Amino acid sequence: MKPIHQINANISKCTLTNVNGIEADILSYGATLTSLRIPTKDGKIIDVVLGFETAEQYVQTFEKEGSPYFGAVVGRYAGRIKNGNFMLNDQSYQVEKNLNHQHHLHGGKHGLSMAYWKMMDYSTDGKSSAVKLQYNLKEEDDLFPGDLLVTVMYTLTEKNELKITYQAISTQDTILNLTQHSYFNLDGHDGDVQNQMLQINAAKILATDAELIPNGSFIELSDHPFNFANPKPCPDSIDTSFVLTENVPVIATLFSMQNQLRMHVYTDQPSIHIYVGGKLEPGIKGKQDVVYHSTSGICFEAQHFPDSPNHNIFPTTLLKKGENYHQTTIFKFEI
Repeated sequence: MKPIHQINANISKCTLTNVNGIEADILSYGATLTSLRIPTKDGKIIDVVLGFETAEQYVQTFEKEGSPYFGAVVGRYAGRIKNGNFMLNDQSYQVEKNLNHQHHLHGGKHGLSMAYWKMMDYSTDGKSSAVKLQYNLKEEDDLFPGDLLVTVMYTLTEKNELKITYQAISTQDTILNLTQHSYFNLDGHDGDVQNQMLQINAAKILATDAELIPNGSFIELSDHPFNFANPKPCPDSIDTSFVLTENVPVIATLFSMQNQLRMHVYTDQPSIHIYVGGKLEPGIKGKQDVVYHSTSGICFEAQHFPDSPNHNIFPTTLLKKGENYHQTTIFKFEI
């Protein structure tokens, strides 16, 4: 089988492998991670991300309200923008209100998660492998300023790292916030994350209103139920941006006692948005006819803060015309 093969006229797929037997399937639709198979100590192979069996199912899920964004690259702006409105260079921009017809979420209905990316390049040295995808997002499609050329590379290393590198360049000053939206479960995609231990190296979270829009302030975690400085079971519901501590190499850790499998998250972004919850209710049928539920998976969305363009105290998401955007997130597995 060729590393890159056509599923249909618009969608390609490839499988990355490493010397330790890990396999990752990448779909060109949404630059989506559809499967991540890891051998365990007892000889089993477990798929640690949620998803669907067919490419068509990924397309169809975006035709409904409340898509879970399984495994997709998200942008041009990941997270919420209040009222779909922001100022840039003294000009007001109105983008799509696709969250309850009131706010902007995850790039809107013409964002990168729904794009037919070009699978450009595949490489392997026998120990690790990588694939590069590219998409040219037009200003008239998503209503953000500037045409945006985005490149994403997935690399599966011999150190059991799934490394995701993002690059972009815009024809105009714009705002940009990219992330990856996989739902992880180290007991397998048919498990329950409440049985796994979570640790997050953060001292603060963003304070938000009832619609999860940041209000510009922060909440200290010292006496908060979302204080995961020490490992404790995954929560049954969370939709929260953690402010990351600078110069801390491991941002978050997930551990399965059942499979003795650990995942470390590394990123150069200022925040990680942790999500467990209702997008999987009342039940989505995924791979192997598994009916997913609200605690089937946990997302580690490494990114900038939601609604940053409307808060001067937040780190800027400005990408100037012609400048090169670059960020990296790594999911590393210890078997």
